Amino acid sequence: MAFTPHSGGPNRPKPSGARPKGPRPTMQNNNNNKDEHRINERIRGVKEVRLVGDNVTMGIYTIQEAMRIAEDLELDLVEISASANPPVCKVMDYQKFCYQQKKKAKEAKANAAKVVVKEIRFGPQTDDHDYEFKLRHAKEFLQEGSKVKAYVFFKGRSILFKDQGEVLLARFTQDLQDFGKPDSYPPVLEGKRMILMFSPKAGVKKEQKKDQPNQKAEKKQQTVEIKGGKPEVERDVTETNPLAAALKDAGLKGEE
Repeated sequence: MAFTPHSGGPNRPKPSGARPKGPRPTMQNNNNNKDEHRINERIRGVKEVRLVGDNVTMGIYTIQEAMRIAEDLELDLVEISASANPPVCKVMDYQKFCYQQKKKAKEAKANAAKVVVKEIRFGPQTDDHDYEFKLRHAKEFLQEGSKVKAYVFFKGRSILFKDQGEVLLARFTQDLQDFGKPDSYPPVLEGKRMILMFSPKAGVKKEQKKDQPNQKAEKKQQTVEIKGGKPEVERDVTETNPLAAALKDAGLKGEE
């Protein structure tokens, strides 16, 4: 039995010559996108269009003339504004346009910032020590750029003390005013939880970074280098040498 190569295999004859003139075959959208542009022969029910695009004379043409111009340039006629009167069509490479749109959407999705939400839980009768501990963590979360979900959990009959929960969250909002602000106020009661969301304030994170070099500079001022290469804390000799302290006092008295 003779072997017949597949029509799509490597033995397929290559077409000769340039690409034949005429509109490109209409692209099928596998996603059935409702906002798909009408192109080439799909543009129906119109007599005239306003033509735009590169290397074309912009103006109003009949649909047949616009199709002919696109064919001569070996490009596509794409309807970009069907609601205009007359509809606006652009001569372009539609496949290239779709590729660029997908690429932009992919880059935007990759660069989108992910929102991190950290939870802080209170009870209606949280003591001051526990409150300060959780407040310190909430400030750190907001400085990192995370959102904070603070809520008071009412267990059993403690729902009767929901007024205490409102007072606690009001105090929490006041203490966080330099680091974050509530998305909405007053807090929302959902089941046994009284919830309040906080978003970081603009500039809090930047100010934290600016303070870091100053802290490093202060540390450098507190140390001096010696021949051994090890840093040593700079001390006043009068603290350890009583004689030097006496001479220092005497000198001060003599100057007076």
